[in-house]
Amino acid sequence: MTDRISEISDFMLQLDALKSVNRRTYINGGERVENSAEHSWHLAMACWAFAELLEDDYDVPKLIKLALIHDLGEMGAGDTFLYSNNRDSAHVHERESIKRIASHPGNPIEDIIDLWEEQEGGMSKESRLLKVIDRLLPFLHNITSEGRAWQDNGIHKNQVLKMHQFIESESPEIYAWFIKNLEYAVEQGWLDAS
Repeated sequence: MTDRISEISDFMLQLDALKSVNRRTYINGGERVENSAEHSWHLAMACWAFAELLEDDYDVPKLIKLALIHDLGEMGAGDTFLYSNNRDSAHVHERESIKRIASHPGNPIEDIIDLWEEQEGGMSKESRLLKVIDRLLPFLHNITSEGRAWQDNGIHKNQVLKMHQFIESESPEIYAWFIKNLEYAVEQGWLDAS
């Protein structure tokens, strides 16, 4: 038993590396950027809350698991900014990182790769909700920080619209909220109108 506890303890320390992966999203109204571990926790809580709000018979334990493993691949690949030119290939390096994590001798979670692939593919209703909320949270942080990450990175309204367009078919209610707040951000000068 002592060896098993030592192995899983080492696995926990490996997972701790996610706290060192910084994102470009500012939290607490612009106080500092968040790290990927903070984002994963926030995403899990937000998915749980939205699953309850939307009342669509979501498998909440599975949804929370998907959210918690969603960014684990960033431990080896780093965070890829939503508007990066490398966005389409980020999953390749993240998948390699997930395989390394899954093969750790202290990992007792047998379905880590399957869950990661599910959230990556977006085929289940849980993984589709996850993708919506994963886009919504950085947007919300941009609203509360008066567009700080958008301004730091020269992001324009058309880029934000393009990356959030899929939400319209997944959740018209969330999309309507998004559009209202996007227009507000433009009116306030937090986001370039082009």
